[in-house]
Amino acid sequence: MTYKDIYESSMHDPEAFWMQAAGAIDWDKTPSKALFDENAPFYEWFSDGLVNTCHNAVDRHVEAGRGEQAAIIHDSPITGAKSTITYADLQTRVASLAGALRAKGVGKGDRVIIYMPMVPEALMAMLACARLGAIHSVVFGGFAANELAVRIDDATPKAIIAASCGVEPGRVIEYKPLLEGAIKQASHKPDFCVILQREQSRADLIPGFDFDWHEFQQGVTPADCVPVEGNHPVYILYTSGTTGAPKGVVRPTGGHLVALNWTMKNFYQVDPGDVFWAASDVGWVVGHSYICYAPLIHGNTTIVFEGKPVGTPDASTFWRVISEHNVRSFFTAPTAFRAIKREDPKGELIKGYDITCLRALYLAGERADPDTIEWAQKVMKVPVYDHWWQTETGYPIVGNPAGIEALPVRIGSPTVAMPGYDVRILDEGGHELPAGALGAIVIKLPLPPGTLPTLWNADERYKKSYLTTFPGYYETGDAGMLDEDGYLYVMARTDDVINVAGHRLSTGGMEEVLAAHPEVAECAVIGVTDQLKGQLPVGFLCLNKGSEASNEDVVRDCIKLVRDQIGPVAAFKLAVVVERLPKTRSGKILRGTMVSIADGKPFKMPATIDDPVILDEVRTALQTIGYAKD
Repeated sequence: MTYKDIYESSMHDPEAFWMQAAGAIDWDKTPSKALFDENAPFYEWFSDGLVNTCHNAVDRHVEAGRGEQAAIIHDSPITGAKSTITYADLQTRVASLAGALRAKGVGKGDRVIIYMPMVPEALMAMLACARLGAIHSVVFGGFAANELAVRIDDATPKAIIAASCGVEPGRVIEYKPLLEGAIKQASHKPDFCVILQREQSRADLIPGFDFDWHEFQQGVTPADCVPVEGNHPVYILYTSGTTGAPKGVVRPTGGHLVALNWTMKNFYQVDPGDVFWAASDVGWVVGHSYICYAPLIHGNTTIVFEGKPVGTPDASTFWRVISEHNVRSFFTAPTAFRAIKREDPKGELIKGYDITCLRALYLAGERADPDTIEWAQKVMKVPVYDHWWQTETGYPIVGNPAGIEALPVRIGSPTVAMPGYDVRILDEGGHELPAGALGAIVIKLPLPPGTLPTLWNADERYKKSYLTTFPGYYETGDAGMLDEDGYLYVMARTDDVINVAGHRLSTGGMEEVLAAHPEVAECAVIGVTDQLKGQLPVGFLCLNKGSEASNEDVVRDCIKLVRDQIGPVAAFKLAVVVERLPKTRSGKILRGTMVSIADGKPFKMPATIDDPVILDEVRTALQTIGYAKD
């Protein structure tokens, strides 16, 4: 079948489509139907089925005789550690940890916060919770104490599973003081903590409250899988809220299993047994979906990588991992490739590695500019597929369904809607726009299986955040357009569409132009307040390492490029060269924070910022062009 046939079947008869997809999952009790819409707009999928996520991710592969296949490869260039864990070994270790948690009173519906670095035990903790029907909430390892405290108070966990430390290039981050600070600040107190001691920094444990990971499991009876309802949450994952309070995205068990399993072959082009690598972190949705759950549910080998695209030890580390572990499909963020390109603009380092095992590169997490895609294609000699999705959806909304049919790539577009997603473009009044018109990207309800049914303990906030602006649609918060063939172009967050003298312009479109300059390694465009025109665009430019061009020449060239390619209407006259851009640890550029600095408005320090010092550098750069006044 073609992509078009499959997509149209998901639109015309979603019930049959998703029940067929559900047949690939082991159910303790098969659901009577796919969609439960009695409580719309709170839609649910497979609600009356009974199923267990850990069984589908681990036990069923062992029972099928594949216990000796590698389930997890851990590769840590920072510590020098490498290990392989088979499905049989994973089953033993997860059942043991689940048994120890059960012995301490953790059961179905209880919450457990996981606060760990990129080690296999992070996945084991997630799977052990799922085995018991407990609801995990992974918080990015090293998150500030006050941010962790907010999540403790919202999720009210019975237990917290943490590591003694995380390891970054050149530094060790001790987690235990942060954890203790968070528990002290939080109103809710967990019953106990489990601490994985890492040799880089061992933590002092509080007797009777903190338990050593290994000692905690001694003498316990391993736990069997507990079947849960299809609508039972497998996890809560907090995402930033515009009001400052994080939003707890709920992930329902049945739809999560069905949708993720479907994507591995049809989207990411891997068969059971193939090695799949998502270079992300378990603290983000990519880590949940495509480091932990989807590869294991589908019977793949997943890589847990504790390193960086550059500096561990250099810009060749991705090529080494792909070659050494025979990676078939690779998924990372565009920012990782921009970092590699900046360090090795000519792609010399890849010549030392054989990556012919690789079928394709998948990019997501932020807009993939054409220059980065073209560079990656040229250097890697594999197809590069941009795709687009959100924490809330848990898997791709729009992408290239290469496992069904590789569609022609149109650089600048993540391609077409995936089955179950009815993507539309609306104007501010909620009217559908014609092809080529820029507007709000929305998805007609109901959303497909595995997407968020609501927010944790916040039904009204869910409706207000996503369903109120455009009744009958889910508001993505992104702006873009569809072309006449249904290819989507995601131009910016809705907030990043700026209004210059009445013209609605995408900062993402300007970034594409700037990124095409041969000396520009990375860039960002923000809209700053202007009394005459409402807003004006300002460009931030990071140059390639070793660039001999003067900053003034590059700025002048870039202003001319935008004028030539977008037109005088963009009023693009201001750009500055900076050493680096402020980002979250997942690589997203903090454009909103940059706008606040430029406009002299107060802002909350982002909890996920990679290095707060960069904000001072942004302020200094803006002051050179008359903004960010004290």
